[in-house]
Amino acid sequence: MTAEPARSVDDAAAGTGSGAGVPRHVAIIMDGNGRWAQRRGLPRIAGHRKGIEAARSVVKAAGALGIEVLTLYAFSSENWSRPAAEIADLMDLLRRFIRKELEALAGEGIRIRVIGDYQAFEPDVVELIDGAIARTADNSKATLVVALNYGSQSEITQAVRAIAEDVAEGRIDASDITASTIDGRLSTHGLPALDLLIRTSGECRLSNFLLWQAAYAELYFTDTLWPDFDEQALRDAVGDFARRDRRYGGL
Repeated sequence: MTAEPARSVDDAAAGTGSGAGVPRHVAIIMDGNGRWAQRRGLPRIAGHRKGIEAARSVVKAAGALGIEVLTLYAFSSENWSRPAAEIADLMDLLRRFIRKELEALAGEGIRIRVIGDYQAFEPDVVELIDGAIARTADNSKATLVVALNYGSQSEITQAVRAIAEDVAEGRIDASDITASTIDGRLSTHGLPALDLLIRTSGECRLSNFLLWQAAYAELYFTDTLWPDFDEQALRDAVGDFARRDRRYGGL
């Protein structure tokens, strides 16, 4: 296959160009809500509310740029260690987001997919999530993946355990296990490979997010706190990605 020339971020926003310079799959670690609120003398929930607005803006901007898949790290398996009141606030925001944004997302042709063990949430939240997934299942313009109660080490462990059970039952031979075998058991199976992973707030770590999937992803760290991350910030990240030379271990 002949490689297509890269398009600029401006081309992507205008819907023109061949597309090689725009990442197909972008993931974001949305960090900094608490610090954003603290710097303004506000309660942490105010930062989370502002973070929801940022998420709404970035989903729209990703569509304008031609990004096929946007994955947002919304609630990690480690977040259960936060105060119960903050967790309750986060769950309430999740409820509000689904109820308020679902029809708009569906109308824009966006499919919603969830990775992580969201079944651990309260029944009404699980019902809302299941409904959102079903409501948008046939959409194909773009995919919004939301990581809820997600942890990459647990995801990989479950994949390996499932493969081990298949070997024990004789369904596959251990010598036939490849990276593709593991990839096919992950919650992101069927999605384009992760191209660009963004983390906001100045922290420079992956925090147990998409560890396997990020093997050859480009990493982009910004000091911008998540509530302040907007369309231009996403364009800057995508523009930086477009200028990089991705060699995948080659010359």
